[in-house]
Amino acid sequence: MKVIGIVLTCACLAPPTHPATQLSNRTSDTPNSASVSTGASVSKREWTVDGVVRTVIVCLPPADNRTAETPLVFCWHGHGGAAVHSRATAAFEVAWPEAIVVYPQGLKTASPLVDPEGKKSGWQTTAGNDGDRDIKLYDAMVDSLRMEYKLDGRHTYSTGHSNGGFFSYLLWQTRGATLAAIGPVAAAYLKPTADIKPLPVIHVAGKDDPLVKFSWQERTFVNVRAADACTSEGKPWATEGGLTATLYESSKGAPLVTVIHEGGHEFPKGATALITRFFKEHAQPAVTTPVPK
Repeated sequence: MKVIGIVLTCACLAPPTHPATQLSNRTSDTPNSASVSTGASVSKREWTVDGVVRTVIVCLPPADNRTAETPLVFCWHGHGGAAVHSRATAAFEVAWPEAIVVYPQGLKTASPLVDPEGKKSGWQTTAGNDGDRDIKLYDAMVDSLRMEYKLDGRHTYSTGHSNGGFFSYLLWQTRGATLAAIGPVAAAYLKPTADIKPLPVIHVAGKDDPLVKFSWQERTFVNVRAADACTSEGKPWATEGGLTATLYESSKGAPLVTVIHEGGHEFPKGATALITRFFKEHAQPAVTTPVPK
């Protein structure tokens, strides 16, 4: 795999952690009033993975506020979506101004549900598909951003809507050791992996979802509770507008929170606040050696 990270107007990165990976950076500023009000610096960045340029929006908190424990949040758009729209909808940099928030842009990807010919942008949902191009992108971004901003690697999170939520579940399966928690929205995890590492999960689901059926998402809750050794009975955790969140405690420190609403396949109002709250409650244990992939 050949990976080249590019930054448009500033900054150089130290050599990458993977010997076969070459990283450089290119950045262009794309400010947004909501982010400006929180002091975030917003830029468009590029990573080249296997010869393909991948574009990403990165929102940075002020330099004086960044530490080794600064959270790193990846937010993946749905199929046919775009990074700019994902940012406008989710706005994690507003809800969590201390975090580095990353909104990647997907490539044309086939989706059996809505786009079998692969004419719209999206993410792989199975390990090995499309040469693992999106997992490789995640690897490149994690290595680059952790190194550039001297992050301790204990506070990395993945969230996303629909196809982006499916990809967050795939990252749990394939890169779980790099994550502190995930927060899928309108997604499913239907093929459990026996040796999966327990991981805190917050999942947002609409009862009237016409695409990712609520019954599929209920099966997902069963699979996650089994993987994370959670209780079968939940207890109230939070409410946010029309969202009701239930906590299933885990004997392995990897609880599940289900967030249910009466709507359909949308990224509902209030989801960002609840996902952010959950992420803040979970970090990986301190380690003295690099976390393996």
